[in-house]
Amino acid sequence: MVRSMNSMTTTLLLLIFFFCQIFTSHSSTIPSKYDGFIYPSAGGGGSGCEESSSPPPISIDAFFDPLCPDCREAWVPLEKALRYYSPRVSLTLHPFPLPYHDNAFLACRALHIAHRLNSSAAYNLLQAFFDYQERYSNSLTSEMSRTSIVNDMAKFAARALGKSLPMFQSGFKDPKTDEATRVSFKYGCSRGVTGTPYFFVNGFALPGSGSALDYETWRSIIDPLLESLQGRSEQALFEF
Repeated sequence: MVRSMNSMTTTLLLLIFFFCQIFTSHSSTIPSKYDGFIYPSAGGGGSGCEESSSPPPISIDAFFDPLCPDCREAWVPLEKALRYYSPRVSLTLHPFPLPYHDNAFLACRALHIAHRLNSSAAYNLLQAFFDYQERYSNSLTSEMSRTSIVNDMAKFAARALGKSLPMFQSGFKDPKTDEATRVSFKYGCSRGVTGTPYFFVNGFALPGSGSALDYETWRSIIDPLLESLQGRSEQALFEF
């Protein structure tokens, strides 16, 4: 009986040790701030809504790979919707490098470096990547070394934003930008993101994510939400 109890105790201790090792090895530092780049205020759009200091009632989280053709196609209608519904709709864009785009991690890292300037710089660089996406395609860079690609991307980003080259060169050497890009990818994985573009509206994943949404689709998603919010406000006012 004593031998059996000792065996059970040993087994239990081994199990505790095993699970402690798992949780320790898979734990990661919690970021000091929420991942992603907040889209700059469009300053009012076609909706005719007045500026408000309260948070927008509708929030969009978009996971984009700057080297993904579907993201390039999705960006124009999404930005058009943001401008139309401003300030009632906000966007947080999360860089999510797809593994089958060889240079996507570096491009996402460049966005983080640009974001050190301000959120507008990150979005301006995103547009530049969309405009010259083929420049960093797998086929055109297959015979380039990683160092050559980094140097070329630093020059590209500096020219696109009108900034100094050393800023981007040092940014690519800074381990903090590497870590920030890894956090962005891990965050996307934690949300179940499997491709790009991938969208969440008010925390809920949109069906059909992984492909571009046109402007009319965004209208069909956002209009009913705003109408519902307006109806609730009117009902609350009437009850009061």
